[in-house]
Amino acid sequence: MDFFLSDPRRILYVWLLLMSLVLFFTMGADKRRAVKSLRRVPERRLFTLALLGGAAGGWLGMYAFRHKTKHGKFIFGFPLIALLQLGLCAYLAAG
Repeated sequence: MDFFLSDPRRILYVWLLLMSLVLFFTMGADKRRAVKSLRRVPERRLFTLALLGGAAGGWLGMYAFRHKTKHGKFIFGFPLIALLQLGLCAYLAAG
């Protein structure tokens, strides 16, 4: 617990990492569902997870699973959100 208390920004960094992992694996699950013609993960949920901090994982998941790579809102949306989140981290890291 002292790890987080010594620098509260670490909570944000860990949150972004966890949310990125969640969205990365959600993209993989959605791709599997698409291949099997099962019920899909709604795009709104994917973007909600991205806005909650998982944009980098979603961006990586797009290309790792070759999923949503032809949809403009994902091609531009995930990287834009990820860059904004990265900018926030850089701003906070600079003090």
